[in-house]
Amino acid sequence: MSGEPLILALPSKGRLMEQAGELFAAAGLPVRKTGHERGYRGEIGGQNDVEIAFLSAAEIAYDLSLGRVHLGITGENLIRESGRDGVSRTEIIRPLGFGKADVVVAVPECWIDVTRMGDLEDVSAMFFRRHGRRLRVATKYMNLTRRFFSDKGVTGYRLVESLGATEGTVAGGTAEMIVDITSTGTTLRANHLKVLSDGLILKSQAVLARSKTAEWQPQTSDALTEILSRLDTNGS
Repeated sequence: MSGEPLILALPSKGRLMEQAGELFAAAGLPVRKTGHERGYRGEIGGQNDVEIAFLSAAEIAYDLSLGRVHLGITGENLIRESGRDGVSRTEIIRPLGFGKADVVVAVPECWIDVTRMGDLEDVSAMFFRRHGRRLRVATKYMNLTRRFFSDKGVTGYRLVESLGATEGTVAGGTAEMIVDITSTGTTLRANHLKVLSDGLILKSQAVLARSKTAEWQPQTSDALTEILSRLDTNGS
C-alpha cells in the first residue's frame, strides 16, 4: 500500500456497531477486527487502502471535526452537538435509516399547564420567585439545548450536565426538566415525564459523514469513491 490509508471510524459497541457492520457486509465490504478481538482497529476485506478505527459514537463525531478520521458512522445528534464548528467541519453524506432517536424537551407530567416551550418562561419566572433560582435543565446536549431554547425565546433556566441516566434527574431532585434522546417514549413515561408539543429539537439517526478537515490525498479520495459506489450499488 502506498500513501496513507483512509481511516473509517465505526461504533465500537452495541446495536449501532452491529448495524454498521451489516451495512458494509451487505455492500460486499466485510469489516473485521485485527489483532485482539476486543481491540480497536480493523480492516475491510479486499480494501487495503482502508483502516478501521472502532470508537464510541461521541468520539467519532469529535474526531471527524478535528480531521483525525476521514469517514465515520455516528449519530446526527452528536455531529450537531459538537457545535457550529463541528457542523462546518463535517459533511453528512447520507442518513442510514437506523439508530433513530429524537432529541426532545421533557417536563414532569404533573406540570399540567405546561404544554409548549412558550409556557416555560412563565414557569421559570414563578419558579425563581418561589425558590430564588432558575429552572435546572439536565442534559448531555448542552449546545443543542442552548440553541433551541434561544430560538424559542426561553431564558429563565440553567443547564446541568448529565453524566448518567438523564431521565432520572428530575425524580432524583437534581433538575426540574430534561433534554434527552428518546426512541419510543417508554423510559420518559416510566419516569413521569412528557415531551412538550413543540419540544422536538432534532429527529436524529445514524449517518455516514466525512471530515472536511482531514488530509484528503488521491488515494483516500479514491477509497471514499469506492466505498460510496459499493453502498450505492447495494441501495444503501
